[in-house]
Amino acid sequence: MIRHTLLGLATAAALSAGLASAHAQTSLRVAGNFSQNNKQVDIERAFFEDLGEKTGIDLGVNYNPMDVVGVKAPDALRMLKGGSFDVMSVQIGMASRDDPFFEGIDLIGVATDMDSLHKAVDAYREAFDERLQTKFNAKVLTLWPFGPQVFYCNNPIETLEDLKGLKVRSFTPSMSAMLQHFGATPVTLQFSEVYPALQRGVVSCGVTSPTSGNTGNWPEVTTHFLPLSVSGSVQGHFINLDTWNSFSAEQQEELQAAFKTLEDKLWDLAVTSNEDAVACNTGQDSCSNHKKFDMTLVDISPEDQAKVKEAAESVVLPIWRDTCNAVDPECSATWNGTVGKAVSLEIQ
Repeated sequence: MIRHTLLGLATAAALSAGLASAHAQTSLRVAGNFSQNNKQVDIERAFFEDLGEKTGIDLGVNYNPMDVVGVKAPDALRMLKGGSFDVMSVQIGMASRDDPFFEGIDLIGVATDMDSLHKAVDAYREAFDERLQTKFNAKVLTLWPFGPQVFYCNNPIETLEDLKGLKVRSFTPSMSAMLQHFGATPVTLQFSEVYPALQRGVVSCGVTSPTSGNTGNWPEVTTHFLPLSVSGSVQGHFINLDTWNSFSAEQQEELQAAFKTLEDKLWDLAVTSNEDAVACNTGQDSCSNHKKFDMTLVDISPEDQAKVKEAAESVVLPIWRDTCNAVDPECSATWNGTVGKAVSLEIQ
C-alpha cells in the first residue's frame, strides 16, 4: 500500500511538473540521481526548481530521480543521445561500458583522495566533453564525485586479503579488475540493487561512499566497514546537444554559471559529509548529521593502501589501456597528457 502511494505521488508530481513545463517557453526533461542518494537528490531538486529564476530563462523542468522513471544507469548515454531526456545525472563508471574512454576520469586506485581526484577531473574535463559531444551528442554541465569509495561487508574482514572468495558489488570495469586481482568475484549492480543483494546474500560486500551507504541504509544489512578508498565515483550532469544548441549564447553562459554552482555544492558535499557518515556508520559519539548505526570499523593498514596503488599500476591501467586503445589509438596518450600528468602516473 505504501509503495503504491509513493508511486502515485511520484506520478502526480511528474504530471504536475509536465503541465508547468507545457506553459514554459522551454521545457527540460531531467533524470536525476537515484532516490536513495537523498542528500544529492535534495540538492539537485532544489537546483532544478530554481533554474529558470537563476538564469532568467523561461524554463519548465520535469525532474525525477532516475529510478522513479525506470532509468538504468548503464543506459544513460544512449538515452541522452536518443533524446529520451534533455538532462541526465550520469554515473560515469557504469555508463562507460558504451565507451571506455570515459572511465579514464576515475580509474580505480588512481586518485583515491578528493584533492588528487579534483585535479584529475579538471585535467580530463576538456577531452571528456569533446568526446561526449562527438560520440553521444551530449555536453558536460557538471563533473563531481560521490566521495571516497569504501567497503561495506556482511562478512568479518580485517584486510583486503579477506575479500578473497567473496562476491563484491562493483560498478565500473576497472573496479571489477581490481576486485578480481584481490581474489574476489565482482558482481555489477547499480546502487538501487545493492541493499537487497546484501540483504539476501547475493553479495557479501558493496562499494560506495560513506554518505551514500548511510543514506541507502547499507549498515542495516552489513556488519564491517573498511574505509579504504579506491576511487571517488565521479558523476556528471550532461545535456543533450540539440537541447543545448537551442539556447542562445547568452542563455548558455547563464546555464553554465548556474551549473557551476551545482557542481561546487556537490563537490563540497563529497568532501565535508563523509567524515560524519563514517562516524555514524560505526556508532561514534561524534555522529551528528547522518543515521547512527553500529558497524565494526576496520583499521586501514599501510599495506592495504600500498596494495591498492600497486594494483592500479600493474592491473587497472594496463587493462584499461588495451581496452580503450582498441577503440581509440590515442586514448592512453590523451590520458597521460591529462589525468596522468595531474597525478604523476604514466601508462606505458
